[in-house]
Amino acid sequence: MSPADTFNRIARDLVGMQVSHVWRGYGSAIFVEFGALTQGRARSDGSPSIPKGELTVSIEWSWRIEDATSIICGSWSEEELWTPAFDLIRSSHVTGLTSFGRLPEIDLALSEGRHLVSFMTAEGQPNWAVTDRRSTPHTWITVRQGVLFEDDGSTPPD
Repeated sequence: MSPADTFNRIARDLVGMQVSHVWRGYGSAIFVEFGALTQGRARSDGSPSIPKGELTVSIEWSWRIEDATSIICGSWSEEELWTPAFDLIRSSHVTGLTSFGRLPEIDLALSEGRHLVSFMTAEGQPNWAVTDRRSTPHTWITVRQGVLFEDDGSTPPD
């Protein structure tokens, strides 16, 4: 199966799923979790880890949340806008996931006409991933050398 086939299969599986959790990673990274959440091992300080879904859409930087007529906020917005924007997409249902552009970016379409869109603005590759944890090994779809790339954790990074 090609990386595009795997991406399209995961995209079909996501349609109708509800957002289970939205969280912010380091810097402006955003993670959107779907399906049953699993708590990982506790952190070194004893605090609980962030729960992960069966499927995850993550964008390290250069993202925005849109509604039908405007940009609600993005990775360059004032941080106090992020939590209310994340609240808008929590509990949303997925209506589609598409890849677009010569260098693949993603558009996560959600209920109520909202979208989470990646759009890398720095040198390198678009910096997003779709993770499927429903089987072992887990599968990641990312971009490498300008094309969709599928990784099961066995390929060394660039």
